[in-house]
Amino acid sequence: MPEEDANLQTVMGLIMNGGNAKGAAFEAIKAAKAGNLDQADAKLKESDKFLAEAHNAQTDMLTKEANGEHAPVTLLMVHAQDHIMNAITFRDLAGEMVDLYKKLED
Repeated sequence: MPEEDANLQTVMGLIMNGGNAKGAAFEAIKAAKAGNLDQADAKLKESDKFLAEAHNAQTDMLTKEANGEHAPVTLLMVHAQDHIMNAITFRDLAGEMVDLYKKLED
């Protein structure tokens, strides 16, 4: 696979995993709001799984960069990194909100 295609595949994977992580985190908030706390916890774990996939791809890219294999910085790459950072922030906030709903339930 040509290097450019591999970079595009990695970038698209980051975007997809970021979107899936954020979506699962949002579903966790909705589940907690409805009183489905076990489902909320499961959705947070699902979000974490998607974020781990994205983190592994980022680690691979950073390792290559450190070894002198520089990836081109494109608008799509910047968008992918932004997507991941927003997903991480949203996941953190979702975890706090689920915890709050749990306290309200008690």
